[in-house]
Amino acid sequence: MSSTKEKYREIFDSYSPEEFHTLSNIKRFMECLTADPAFREKLSGNMDNLGPVVAEYGIDIDPYLMLPLFSSEHLQYRHKDEEAQWPLSKMWSEYIQKMLSHRDLLRDHGASETVHPAFHKWRERQISRGLSELGVSGPNITHPIVAYELSDGCSVGCWFCGISAERFQGYLPYDEESAPLWRGVVQSMVDHFGDAAQTGFCYWATDPMDNPDYDKFIEDHYHVTGFLPQTTSAAPLKNVDLTRRVMKLFDEYRCVTNRFSIVNLKLFHKVHAEFTPEELMGVEIVAQNTEALMAKANAGRARERKAKLRAAGKDDSISIRDDDHSTIACVSGFLVNMVNRTVRMVSPTRGGERWSLGYRVYDERHFDTPEEFSAVIDEMIERHCVNELQAGDTLAFRPDLEYTQFDDGFEVRNNTKIHTVRGVPYAALLGRLVNEGDMPVGQIQAELIADGANVFMVCETLQKLFDLGIFDDDPKYGGIGPRPVMIETPIEDAAAVAGEDVAHA
Repeated sequence: MSSTKEKYREIFDSYSPEEFHTLSNIKRFMECLTADPAFREKLSGNMDNLGPVVAEYGIDIDPYLMLPLFSSEHLQYRHKDEEAQWPLSKMWSEYIQKMLSHRDLLRDHGASETVHPAFHKWRERQISRGLSELGVSGPNITHPIVAYELSDGCSVGCWFCGISAERFQGYLPYDEESAPLWRGVVQSMVDHFGDAAQTGFCYWATDPMDNPDYDKFIEDHYHVTGFLPQTTSAAPLKNVDLTRRVMKLFDEYRCVTNRFSIVNLKLFHKVHAEFTPEELMGVEIVAQNTEALMAKANAGRARERKAKLRAAGKDDSISIRDDDHSTIACVSGFLVNMVNRTVRMVSPTRGGERWSLGYRVYDERHFDTPEEFSAVIDEMIERHCVNELQAGDTLAFRPDLEYTQFDDGFEVRNNTKIHTVRGVPYAALLGRLVNEGDMPVGQIQAELIADGANVFMVCETLQKLFDLGIFDDDPKYGGIGPRPVMIETPIEDAAAVAGEDVAHA
């Protein structure tokens, strides 16, 4: 899967130095447009004389060559043939399309069907469920198979943190004890999953800049996997030397775009003052300041803030845009904390009463050596990557899906997706039986067969629906089907365990 890395490099290599300079300044313009209300006001108030506005912000472009990117009168021409009249707008649109295509390659990069088919099929089901369940978040999630935490907790304390990071307790130093363990754990992921291990990254409920040795760890990751992991930091100026070392590694290896999460407007301006537009071409500026034109995920602390506002009888809006952004979690696989030496099996879900942090936890274990880590991964996959329906499994549709019965079938839908099942003679009865809930697979099969359905077609249909992720397999309630109580999984010591749809109308 090295083509993912090569494709990314091709994006940047396709521009001449002059084009690269222009593109980087368009990017800076778009960052100011998204993050800075004063910039937006100056644009709208000076449409006849935009030159001084962009000059004030140090942006070296002609804004009149990109009007469809920001002028309400010209938005209609975006992504149309007419956009060619504004060459900088067209240049930006083409660049964004290249980056979106690369994002989809990253999702494919996590495939492991030839080296670990059971895990691969489980991950594919999480991807299908996410595209159905997670609103606008779904298509943007690439489902990397592993995240490593190199610290315990986070020093930043963002009020909107979608995974409610705990307070910073310390970091893992890169030394003669930790470095071999680190390399062994990463190598174990390569041994298990091949090139899919390249999708790993080194933060979660942590900030990379809290670990002064962070660059050493990610360079090891490159040498073990062949891929430099993506870095996201909400504290890019905490240790500018470290940040620049990370950016230098990006310049050297160029595998995937990094991100700076901007928590307030002051930090935004400081970042722009510290780094040139060209230096930030490999960094996505994620504007999380309250004035920004970006939605916040309804999970973690952001969800708690909205609940408190509602309880106080106030408007619960916490950002200018309020898209259906359901989670910031992205991993379908393993969450490894190298400080506490724990590993959890996780996948994204909608932040809510079941999983307030926006991700499911299937299992959690402890390890002390690479060998123990490897054993934990094997055992988790054996326990949780069960991909074939069994006769005793109970079935119910996911609770976010609204059921509608038809004479010849049924549909389940939410605000994101409609799943329609028609075209087979037993579709209506199948939908009704599953919708009643808590009925074993074997009983559903028996009733359908007794009604005249072909046994093989019934089994195939149920399996396809399972693969689509529309059945409720939440681990908090014991897996497939509803359960009366939550399942709490204690941490165990590794040493001790050593067709899109069937038919779519």
